[in-house]
Amino acid sequence: MGCDKGFSSSYMLLKPEEVKFFDLIRILFSSNVEKRKFVEFCPADGAAAAAAEEVNFRRRWMILVSILAQKFLLFTSRLLVWLGSGFEMWLNLVSLNQNVARLILNFFQGKVVKPDKTSEMFVSFIGNLDKRMDLDTNIKFGDPRYYGSLSMMASKASYENTAYIQNIVNHHWKMECLGTYDFWNEYLEKPSTQAFLLRDKGNDHETIVVAFRGTEPFDAEDWCSDFDISWYELSKVGKIHGGFMKALGLQKNLGWPKDIQAQNDTDLDREQQNRPATAYYAIRDKLRELLSKNDKANFILTGHSLGGALAILFPTVLVLHEDDFLLERLEGVYTFGQPRVGDGQFGEFMTKKLREHKIKYFRFVYGNDMVPRLPYDDKDLLFKHFGTCFYFNRHYHGKIVEEEPNKNYFSPLGAVPMMMNAFCELVRSFTIPRKKGKEYKEGNFLRLFRIIGLVMPGIPAHSPQDYVNATRLGSSNIFQQHPPHHPPSPEIV
Repeated sequence: MGCDKGFSSSYMLLKPEEVKFFDLIRILFSSNVEKRKFVEFCPADGAAAAAAEEVNFRRRWMILVSILAQKFLLFTSRLLVWLGSGFEMWLNLVSLNQNVARLILNFFQGKVVKPDKTSEMFVSFIGNLDKRMDLDTNIKFGDPRYYGSLSMMASKASYENTAYIQNIVNHHWKMECLGTYDFWNEYLEKPSTQAFLLRDKGNDHETIVVAFRGTEPFDAEDWCSDFDISWYELSKVGKIHGGFMKALGLQKNLGWPKDIQAQNDTDLDREQQNRPATAYYAIRDKLRELLSKNDKANFILTGHSLGGALAILFPTVLVLHEDDFLLERLEGVYTFGQPRVGDGQFGEFMTKKLREHKIKYFRFVYGNDMVPRLPYDDKDLLFKHFGTCFYFNRHYHGKIVEEEPNKNYFSPLGAVPMMMNAFCELVRSFTIPRKKGKEYKEGNFLRLFRIIGLVMPGIPAHSPQDYVNATRLGSSNIFQQHPPHHPPSPEIV
């Protein structure tokens, strides 16, 4: 079993690799999910019968959809990798040769510039949506927008290769890249979690930024983590999304022990090792080492999409381990387009702990981005957001809200207004350079991507471009407002 009740009081784990066709049919007609091999369900002690009874048709339907999505992604994983690799190579081939016409000319002249995936010039699919590399020089340390703007640019950079990250951090941002890392996932048995660390040091401050990479567009396992509605319940903490905890470094059969014995050693900087470290433990040890050298240094956590979920789960584990040294040095958590990570009890627990340690948690949501609206917050799943939500509309006007509008995204009544908004965003892509400056010019690739929004508005709204714009064009006043307290509802069922 992948769960030990010593760390989890109850859990529901979906195992799509074990599902058979007739299992999918049966789950729609049987409320007792405990009898299904592909659902490892352990309700709280004494509640087995009641829990089985509670698994109504709609919940079973959601389990079915989650498993079907994961099965499809796993089945097409190699195709997705192939398509993604080829598409990225094509985008970089065109970019390095200036345009398609010049590429054809270079081909006949034998002067084609070929992309190198390890080069600082190679840009990911995400990076091609927004090629800006420099920080906004108008936002300096001390500006209320500073950490948010730096965090979003770091989150965007986290999708890139090591050479690219080192180049922009060291040479464009004039900061220090402390390392880029691939971390081990115990459950996938491969390094599937990426992050990098940088040091922002001035005369009056030293801040370590930890940026977790988000969901790769063509990585099936990343998407499986997003679609997986498995959860673990931690005593007195609440229920937490299983896929996100596994990505952060959940240990099989152990959960979150304070210390683990790695295969060789626990040094984050070890090289040429068959099995890399897991994210939480390696980053924690690195932060302890870095922060112990300067009593005034602090750190922030950030990430876009899946990376945002990992960023807020990191302090959760610090709280579980009562790591006051790092909690006292944590300046804030800044997430962008982050999915929900736990139930209402978890949200209340973390709200209290973050307040006790005076840790800021800012959750940025742009427009109709669908990812912050998943997994569902309804009577059947009850995943809940918490923290201070900065919501920005298509004009990049921001405000603090208790919950982003249309909180579950899929709404028949909201479909037409969302599509109209997507059309306005497409029009804006042509007008924004004239209104805001040439640094806000959008490329043809992003404009093509925005056309998708005419059918699925929540997809292009998740791209980094709009989040970068929001941190730069949004008013600094919202960062100075007192955030409302929004106690979440109690649980995931």
